[in-house]
Amino acid sequence: MKRRVEKVFSYLDVKPDAVLLANSTDPHLDQSFFHLFEVSSGLFEGSVAVAHPDGSLDVTTSPLEAESAHLAAKHDPHVKIHTVTREGPESLEVVLRKILPGTPSIGLNFPELTHAWYLRLEKLLPSAKFVDATVGVRRARQVKDASEIEKLRKAAEIGSRVGKEIPSLLKTGMTELELAAEMEYRMNKYGANGRSFSTIIGFGPHSAEPHYQPGDTKLTPGVSMVCDFGAYYHRYASDITRSFHFGPRDAELKEVHDTVEAAQQAALALLRPGVPGKVVHQAAENVINATKWKGLFTHGLGHALGLAVHDGGVGLAPNVDEVLEEGMVVTVEPGIYIAGKGGVRIEDDVVITKSGYEFLTTAPRGYLEVSA
Repeated sequence: MKRRVEKVFSYLDVKPDAVLLANSTDPHLDQSFFHLFEVSSGLFEGSVAVAHPDGSLDVTTSPLEAESAHLAAKHDPHVKIHTVTREGPESLEVVLRKILPGTPSIGLNFPELTHAWYLRLEKLLPSAKFVDATVGVRRARQVKDASEIEKLRKAAEIGSRVGKEIPSLLKTGMTELELAAEMEYRMNKYGANGRSFSTIIGFGPHSAEPHYQPGDTKLTPGVSMVCDFGAYYHRYASDITRSFHFGPRDAELKEVHDTVEAAQQAALALLRPGVPGKVVHQAAENVINATKWKGLFTHGLGHALGLAVHDGGVGLAPNVDEVLEEGMVVTVEPGIYIAGKGGVRIEDDVVITKSGYEFLTTAPRGYLEVSA
């Protein structure tokens, strides 16, 4: 954990005396807390991680998660766990004053800090100067270390295994929600700690809505579908999308699928360190815009992946000037969406390597007609 703490400070031009990450209540938890403090279980609501320039880390926890916290820090001499109580000499307020006695400057991760927490810190540490440490926290998470990549790989393997099994699950009359439930059950069965986001299953025209929420629409022969899902493995996420056709071939949607595949391949061919995110996006968009479906690719090509599905790092979108680096993990997900008919999206997770990229997701990407 020491190396991760040091990375945060290395990316800050003006280094504060400490960096403080504070969790509110779920879902307002700062995922960077779990980047600096590698603990597999627990919410750690109300907990604080205080990082120091020497690489040491102080972590507060309630008695609810004290055992998990101590186990996570057991073999790391750079981490100190403080079990706090609601009141008294071991309260969070007292412990924080001991950790940060007279500290003149404290870096905060403003995008993830609630207003209530900021007001609390102002009252608790009136002599401190609060500065924005967002850049350091964000940059430290962008390039994944070997441990992170291995967890992301495992999450992707779980998602890919389910992706391969989707065709065998399809039955006339099943609802979108039933398919989502079956897929989520299988992810957990294969080792996931849960779904990494609400599973998207869209049958027929619903597949043309990229962020559709599944409902009670039933599967009928002759429709397309989009299945967008992901698994958490030890807090790290996967995100995979596959598109299928149920029943006899639809000539137009087959052509759409081929175009989306070609767009993804054009983007993948550019993935390597030093390439701006917007250049990769443009390669995919150019393929789609050269067809009769011009303008129907309505979102960015991809996003960073890590502790969060949208991890906040370098993405693949028209406005992203930042360049890819070895060790970054991103999704590549072009799509075409025809309102009233259906859509196709193909999404894979990849890690940027020294000379290119490596797939983390492995489920088949080709057009597949599933017998009704």
